[in-house]
Amino acid sequence: MSYIDKLYDLEGKVAVVIGGTGELCSHMALGLAKAGVEVVLAGRNEDKAERRIDMIQASALEGGAGDKAYFVATDLMEKGSLYALLDIVIERSGKIDILINGAGVNTTKPLLEIPTEDFQTILDINLTATFQACQVFGQYFLEHGTPASIINLGSIAGITPVSNSFAYSASKAAVHNLTKNFAREWADNDIRVNSLIPGFFPSEQNQRALDEAHILEILRKTPMSRFGDSDELIGATLLLASARAGSFITGSEFVIDGGFSSASI
Repeated sequence: MSYIDKLYDLEGKVAVVIGGTGELCSHMALGLAKAGVEVVLAGRNEDKAERRIDMIQASALEGGAGDKAYFVATDLMEKGSLYALLDIVIERSGKIDILINGAGVNTTKPLLEIPTEDFQTILDINLTATFQACQVFGQYFLEHGTPASIINLGSIAGITPVSNSFAYSASKAAVHNLTKNFAREWADNDIRVNSLIPGFFPSEQNQRALDEAHILEILRKTPMSRFGDSDELIGATLLLASARAGSFITGSEFVIDGGFSSASI
């Protein structure tokens, strides 16, 4: 085994990817599977899940552990459902080493037109679900003395608010803050908690939220003059997931945005 292989060795690890049916998290899961990780996608959309699992399992032809991937239907807002997810994974896979919290929703409306109910729903799915999953799986890690990596998916909107994405921006800023608190709380237990913060990537959510004027403005403000590719999140995912390469990384915000956050004018 080469030095790089040893440094990033993830063979035999088990990862639960909440929100893994989405564009970004499914590619993060794919990268983990190619690195030898057994990945479990969790969410509510079984049709999307089937397509994502097929994609990951097909990667087994190139090696890795894609053939071991499976889906568990989960209601992220119900703590009981998260405990059930935990039990299913432990029974089927025997352990959990990595948790990715990537579920997220958005709405784009002027500030005064956002119903309180919509605002609360976005906070619930983006923030409260992340909080609950960290609690449920963190409790398991603590009780079993399991070294673990938790990766919470943030957003560039949580650093610099995006127009007409008020609830989304606020929820992601809170996710970044929450991540630091969990990291500080559990650092002595070898449970690392970090935020992975994408800039603008092509996704169904962005396609609904961005018109041509917004896209041109994003590209103008991005020094690399393009959107990110979903596969460009994999390198950071492997780093944060690796118990060796990422052993001293916790409470960090890993921004992957083509330079967007570095440019003001």
